[in-house]
Amino acid sequence: MKILFYSVRAFERPYLQNAGNHHDVQVVFTKESLDPDTAILAMNFDAVSLFTGDNASQTVLEILKEMGVKYIALRSAGYDHVNLKAAGRLGLEVANVPDYSPYAIAEHAVALLLALNRRLTESHKRVSGFNFDINGLTGFDLHGKTVGIIGTGRIGSVMTKIMHGFGCKLLGYDIHENDELQQKYGLRYTTLRQLCAGADMISVHAPLNKDTYHLLDRELFGIMRKGVTIINTARGAIIKTEDLLEALENSTIGALGMDVYEREKEVFFKDCSKTGIEDMALKKLIGMPNVLVTSHHAFLTAEALTNIADTVFQNVLDWQHGKSPASKIP
Repeated sequence: MKILFYSVRAFERPYLQNAGNHHDVQVVFTKESLDPDTAILAMNFDAVSLFTGDNASQTVLEILKEMGVKYIALRSAGYDHVNLKAAGRLGLEVANVPDYSPYAIAEHAVALLLALNRRLTESHKRVSGFNFDINGLTGFDLHGKTVGIIGTGRIGSVMTKIMHGFGCKLLGYDIHENDELQQKYGLRYTTLRQLCAGADMISVHAPLNKDTYHLLDRELFGIMRKGVTIINTARGAIIKTEDLLEALENSTIGALGMDVYEREKEVFFKDCSKTGIEDMALKKLIGMPNVLVTSHHAFLTAEALTNIADTVFQNVLDWQHGKSPASKIP
């Protein structure tokens, strides 16, 4: 089995190499992202492995099929960057990594929340200039506040447990209700509108699909509590960017922590320090004092990277041995 890994960054390469060394698989890494021009690199490979920024549109998948590719092993839980219908028509099998570390994502969400609430970025900036004045750094106790969790799957469940530990009241929204979260942590499931109207803080942990695209928009921002804190470590397009900016500018949203961005593909995972960026909305968000942006690295822990690498190679080995991977996407 020959597999080409697209979009390989320095941070993940050692983990992929270590996992690959334990298996009889021929591995090639490239820094190139998958797109219509680079798909030809997969000629004579049995499989390709993709990261979240890779382009697996119908056009690209057709080229991969012509190159001889049969399998696509994702290095992510999300698969919104893959045209699954086209893959199915072409006979390309796709598998993801559904459970690499829900703790990594949930803990990052809490880190964003705490940093925003306790004004840690501004405090550090002041102290770095030997300014020890604390005026303007007032936050609030998380204890007793109401947290709304949109999406209570693996990651949302961990977020629920963590926020329960802070003594928060918990509201949940999901198409599948989790009995354990209700019984052990007091999570109360509501409609999305009730959650938005009743939460002091909202954390997004839902997948991106046709039902969640622009799930949070002007209408829902309009019924939220004044000064609500929103944390998004899921997918950027779950929130409509233009409406988000409007809600920040009119102070409906008091603070925003985001590890993902609707149009991040052109910017995230790249060093743009010399060229700058052209996305005016992202520039505006980064420049706001009550907004904290991280570059889609909530997953970036040693444990998560190890699990991702192990699962990718397990999926490839399953294919090599004529089996269907447990994480194959229908």
